[in-house]
Amino acid sequence: MQPTRFPALAVVGLWLWASAGEGASPASLGIAPGPGTNFVSVRITDPGNHVWVLQSSTNLTNWAEVAALKLHNGSFRHGIPPAAPPNVLFRAVYDPARQTIPSAVTNALLLPATPFKYASPALPPGFSQQPILGQDTMPATNVTTDAGATLGRVLFYDKRLSTNQTVACASCHVQANGFSDPRRFSVGFNGGLTGRNSMGLSNARWYQRQKFFWDERAATLEDQTLRPIQDALEMGMTLPALTNRLAAEPFYTNLFTQTFGTPEVTSERVSQALAQFVRSIVSVQSKYDAALAAGNNFASLTTQENLGRQIFFGQGTFAHVTCARCHGTDNFVPGAAINNNGLENPYVDKGLGALTGLPQDEGLFKVPSLRNIELTAPYMHDGRFATLEQVVNFYNQEVVQHPNLSPPLQGTGGASGTPLRLGLTPQQQAALVAFMKTLTDTNLATDPKLSDPFNYGN
Repeated sequence: MQPTRFPALAVVGLWLWASAGEGASPASLGIAPGPGTNFVSVRITDPGNHVWVLQSSTNLTNWAEVAALKLHNGSFRHGIPPAAPPNVLFRAVYDPARQTIPSAVTNALLLPATPFKYASPALPPGFSQQPILGQDTMPATNVTTDAGATLGRVLFYDKRLSTNQTVACASCHVQANGFSDPRRFSVGFNGGLTGRNSMGLSNARWYQRQKFFWDERAATLEDQTLRPIQDALEMGMTLPALTNRLAAEPFYTNLFTQTFGTPEVTSERVSQALAQFVRSIVSVQSKYDAALAAGNNFASLTTQENLGRQIFFGQGTFAHVTCARCHGTDNFVPGAAINNNGLENPYVDKGLGALTGLPQDEGLFKVPSLRNIELTAPYMHDGRFATLEQVVNFYNQEVVQHPNLSPPLQGTGGASGTPLRLGLTPQQQAALVAFMKTLTDTNLATDPKLSDPFNYGN
């Protein structure tokens, strides 16, 4: 490819220039003035994770190397302090002969000296008792360890898992959004849109039916983790291409050794590590959890939130409300059923029925945990509702009759009769929303041990 030069910029006697040389991958380069006199800020986006050489000159003929910038996970930012004389030209150059800086753990990742604790999270007492104990999806063959979840965290955020190195698991499961996607449909590696909204991962460890995806097509979390990587729309990789690419990175062979005892990178190990990290996304520090632990009948909740709690759990005059029948226990997940909640009839997306071809499976979808539901908009498998208020309004007056409608939503006459609608007042609907917001765990949305571990420079 021909070198690409960005327009020179004259800024306080400083000339800036960037070029992409022969053999470079498509890259976006920017050299701009920084916050002080003669301060230079370099921003590079390069899916190939190449080395870029930053150089300076006063005469456009003699160039001195300032720094060799190694990219990790596709982007880098570097600042040059105000140590240069006036009228200096800077440029960033791709040099095929300089692609030798390794991506070691020490320079590619920002990991703590003492590993984060993933293996034994502090859980409320109820999590060690039934029915929550029976919801645990962690198999004896893949028990979460600190090293394994650390490796899984790196994999989760690594764009190398997509064929053109532009999309990571975290691209569609954003920490600030409860590890869901704020877009209705997620964007794949080549710009295509998925057919469903990306489900939030808060407390995905617990689900009695053990299965994953909206249509439960993955029997285990270990199975689920590899499917988006191989999906032709989402990440577009093959497993041999994936393992070869990861094995070429020194920091991965180190992390695999720490986790599994040997450096071999296999798809089974990738799936195990990713599953360990996902199971470590545990939310137990919400306002609801604090009120439950206080043991004083939820006195710390507001009057509105407590009204919403009574509605949610069908207490007193709200016995007809069945939220907790599909979002039960302190994990707010269902029991043994996969459900049809009467979104439409017929279903455009048939859910489980699209897999089995059986009429009785039409409109059956996995019910996710409501933990951090405030963060995970939009809602439903197709992201049709933008707000919790719209969700509550749906259950209040818009549930549609369907032959597969789940029993908790059936009114008189069963599935062939009029569906159950809540019939709440506007004030009661607002209270129900207020209660669901007490399930928000702001710590999870910012917890460093769950965040992007890559070193993107300074």
